[in-house]
Amino acid sequence: MLPRKLDVQGIGMTSQRTRNRLVERLREKGIRNEAVLQVISKTPRHLLVDEALASRAYEDTALPIGHGQTISQPYIVARMTELLLAGENPPRKVLEVGTGSGYQAAVLAPLVDKVFTVERIEPLYRATREILQALDYRNIRTYLSDGSWGLASEAPFDAIIATAAPEEVPPALLEQLAIGAKLIIPVGKQGGLQWLQVITRMDDGTYTTVDHEAVQFVPMIK
Repeated sequence: MLPRKLDVQGIGMTSQRTRNRLVERLREKGIRNEAVLQVISKTPRHLLVDEALASRAYEDTALPIGHGQTISQPYIVARMTELLLAGENPPRKVLEVGTGSGYQAAVLAPLVDKVFTVERIEPLYRATREILQALDYRNIRTYLSDGSWGLASEAPFDAIIATAAPEEVPPALLEQLAIGAKLIIPVGKQGGLQWLQVITRMDDGTYTTVDHEAVQFVPMIK
């Protein structure tokens, strides 16, 4: 993910026509939020992967980005974003745990007021921060930090979204949710069964958990 000429529009396998085909596949898989689909169609995923993989950027699949990490499958990004936005009061201030390639943050940026995102792998953090700045995502703020700590200095958050799977939900993430806020997080053992969960902080300070589909994410490592 080194800096290169930023051809945001793309050509051939990175063109708008190819992106539109991806959006149709996401609709077929059940994504219903049109605002999310519109953002997916405009987000230059081919600039957030290694140049050698750019022709595969609009396949509905995860791709390696180095350091043992992956750029998430577009369906999962769309699904988690859809879950995050569901409800009467969409979040304005969101924390992402696990910046990775920056794809999830780039999809969130046009849909919420502020995105705070943390990454623990320094070379990945620096490269992704550079590309996000070059793409002019002005409402994304990046931090080099252990994601399981969250980002206490900016808490509370209207929503938190995690793009790596812990075996157990880190208490810090729960504590940094505002009342009524949601944590969207995959939970489970690496190589075993993981579930995409939506955890909501209630008015009395308790939490409710709803399991959604089975998923497969890289582990959340301290």
